Amino acid sequence: MTAPALKERPVQTKRKPTQQRTRRREAIGLVLPSLIPILVLSVAPIVVGIFLAFTDARLVRHPDYAFAGFDNFGRLAENNLFWDSLRIGMIWTVGVTVLQLAAAIGLALLLNSGLRLQGLTRVLALVPWAMPPVVVAIMWQMIYSANGGPLNAVLGSVGLPDDINWLGDFSFALPAVIVVGVWVGMPQTTVTLLAGLQQIPAELHEAAAMDGAGAWRRFTAVTWPSLRPIVTSITSLNFIWNFNSFSLVYVLTAGGPGGKTMVPVLFVYLEAFKNREIGYAAAMGLVLVLVVVLILAVYLRSQFRDDRAGKGR
Repeated sequence: MTAPALKERPVQTKRKPTQQRTRRREAIGLVLPSLIPILVLSVAPIVVGIFLAFTDARLVRHPDYAFAGFDNFGRLAENNLFWDSLRIGMIWTVGVTVLQLAAAIGLALLLNSGLRLQGLTRVLALVPWAMPPVVVAIMWQMIYSANGGPLNAVLGSVGLPDDINWLGDFSFALPAVIVVGVWVGMPQTTVTLLAGLQQIPAELHEAAAMDGAGAWRRFTAVTWPSLRPIVTSITSLNFIWNFNSFSLVYVLTAGGPGGKTMVPVLFVYLEAFKNREIGYAAAMGLVLVLVVVLILAVYLRSQFRDDRAGKGR
């Protein structure tokens, strides 16, 4: 008779929990160097700003402030100039964001169409984005100059009025600033959309063309649905960047004429560093953050709902 085979017992390793703890420590060690700057430069200022919004802090040599509750927000509710700047800021932000997207889609389609010297063309398209905002503002001040500016010179050469004060006229100042904002931000949006266009399989366009679809039909049926996730992301980012735009508007008009280009971020800056009302300005900043978050939440929810409805068809 043969002896019964002994059952092998599974070897219980006690190293697994130790290895997990080691990996966890390594992960924390890798993330911590990048997490510290975020906490110090982003999270901490936000916390301090929220705290100051409920105080009567002023920008003085020896600051002495006390808890003011919701007094700053009560003052803010009655400040018509602030709400007017918010209205102007929304016109500026929506106008620049929408026009940036429309112009960038056209330019991205053009750059993706196989132009000659395509590499050079793409580099030149990035020039406005690479320039510092202050330099861009000074350059456009010269273009918009009422006394011998290139824009008025061109208008005069075709028989149109050549003495328009583009940045000093109540009717033209805001549209003129919006044009500059579109010119500055369009390259970044173009590059993002161009990357999305290059990921669309050529077979989809060929199949649509074989089915008799024209250029516009191929764009609406193939190109646009493929670009929608990218469009949602880039328009959200552009909305935030444009709403927080400061240096471009400040150098171009400083909020003038008569407050017609007084965007809310510029209004908060003047309240904080000209009137020295730090607590009051912090309350304004907190309201602006809540407004942006609310608008983006509504926008993103509607986009995601449309995407789910499109996938369910």
